[in-house]
Amino acid sequence: MRISPLTGPDYFLKATPHNESCGALRKFCVLTSFRFHGNTSSITAKPRLVSTQNLLANRSCPIMRYCLKIFGKRERKKHMNWNIITDSSCDLLPSTSPDGRIRLTSVPFTIRIGERDFVDDEHLDTMEMLSAMEQEHSAGHTSCPTPDAWLAQFEQADCAIAITISSQLSGSMNSALAARDMALEKNPDKKIVILDSLSTGPEVLLCVKEIERLIRQGLAFDDIAAHARNFLQKTKILFALSSFDNLIKNGRIHRLTGMLAKALGIWGIGSGSDEGKITFESKARGAKKVVQTLVNTMKEHGFIGGNVAISHCDNLALAQTLKNSILDIWENTSIEILPTRGLCSYYAERGGLIVSY
Repeated sequence: MRISPLTGPDYFLKATPHNESCGALRKFCVLTSFRFHGNTSSITAKPRLVSTQNLLANRSCPIMRYCLKIFGKRERKKHMNWNIITDSSCDLLPSTSPDGRIRLTSVPFTIRIGERDFVDDEHLDTMEMLSAMEQEHSAGHTSCPTPDAWLAQFEQADCAIAITISSQLSGSMNSALAARDMALEKNPDKKIVILDSLSTGPEVLLCVKEIERLIRQGLAFDDIAAHARNFLQKTKILFALSSFDNLIKNGRIHRLTGMLAKALGIWGIGSGSDEGKITFESKARGAKKVVQTLVNTMKEHGFIGGNVAISHCDNLALAQTLKNSILDIWENTSIEILPTRGLCSYYAERGGLIVSY
């Protein structure tokens, strides 16, 4: 029996008898609700009428085997799952979409404070870590996620998109690339892309949300990856620091200068460069002036409304004030506020803000 698919508004199969009777066709139609057209030996139906369970139970029939192949491919494509993976520089916590198709996962940095290691996962008590930082006199340091941590996430889905903190600030990107090579060696057909955010925190969050939106629109993997790369080239990041303890401990600011700035309520205002580095650009005295400076900088960057993400380190009140100031000028703006996780808390310190748009 020769079986060939035909296209049209309904899904057609046409079977021409070849050393077999048409009894198989009739049996197939009973099992799947296809319509059998007498002597024409053709059957038609919409794909939704096919019962995969019935096909599996009768796979000895050549028609059944043919349809299992066709609809098996359709089913695999329909249920393709995605894993959007970040390192813990992104302040989003792991989650799964209601339909289970899209997972947002995270691989942790480890933060060393004195003799204690704080793993930056969903179980980290950020307030405890901040208190340990403030009581410790020596400089702390961070360790990026291992290749094995990235690999474990790459193996969890058909399609994996990883976004790392700027490669200029950490070795996380290199770990992810090593893990990708290991994953593809095991499974060359797996789809994996690694994106260097050239940023951190809320800018990574905005990219994750954009990727999730594109997946739901049904775009192809390569198109989503290309769009995400372009997206990261257009977004901006600003930060405001009220504490300079880490900079003092690491020798980047003289102790007396840092202590005086803190005593006078002077904030450091900075931004991320196109190359993925962080630079201080100005200073502001008092929280009110900080908000004004951040909003004015957004104007200078050409912001006209859209999506904004604000991460705060134990300073929800100031984050809300910044949100209200943005909405006063740009009403057509969607703003999400999140507390910083461990890594961004380590660098922003208590009271700090990071904003991306």
